[in-house]
Amino acid sequence: MHRNEHVEKHFEAPEIIRDIVIGMADGLTVPFALAAGLSGTVSNTHLVVVAGLAEIAAGSIAMGLGGYLAARTDREHYLAELERERREIIELPECEREEVAEVLRSWSIPEEAVSSAVDAISRDHERWVDFMMKHELGLEEPNPKRARNSSLTIGLSYIFGGAIPLSPYLIFAHSLDALLISVVITLISLFVFGWVKGKFTGSRPVKSAWQTALIGGAAAGAAYLLARWIS
Repeated sequence: MHRNEHVEKHFEAPEIIRDIVIGMADGLTVPFALAAGLSGTVSNTHLVVVAGLAEIAAGSIAMGLGGYLAARTDREHYLAELERERREIIELPECEREEVAEVLRSWSIPEEAVSSAVDAISRDHERWVDFMMKHELGLEEPNPKRARNSSLTIGLSYIFGGAIPLSPYLIFAHSLDALLISVVITLISLFVFGWVKGKFTGSRPVKSAWQTALIGGAAAGAAYLLARWIS
């Protein structure tokens, strides 16, 4: 007799995917817009490539730094709230016990069971603080390496994304010819990127692919029109 085993598959790295999405989305659209805008004003692709590489370098650093600071801010916020909760369970234990009870009541736990559950939770201070952080404040402890990993992931994703729309300018001598190829491969890349993103996050890959291609294409088009208007 065979037992049916239920195996749950959950994606366990949403932060990595979020960072890749941020880096790739900007990398595919901003350098494309710059190169496309310059294509209408210069015929030599060398100038487009130089400007595009400079933008990719600056953009990857700026995006990576933004990811680093955001992750550091999240961790600093968590640690500040953690210290406050530790102080409050010592200075205001009855208030904190009542807050635990309110959380339990929100879960529709019978009133007669709330008191014993509060006693069990508040018996251990570390468990008590952990309960308050997760269920009252909705905070999970950030990975200590999150800031470094986030900055590297976003920065490298930006570089990889930016290299795609810029690559035709390395092959074709005339900027308008390179622009046409850049439009095609950028849209294809957005579609493929959206499909992969949907596959990893559990949403429908085809729907995610079309959404990413349409939204990314619209953003790139708007940025291109702005670049042409400025130039």
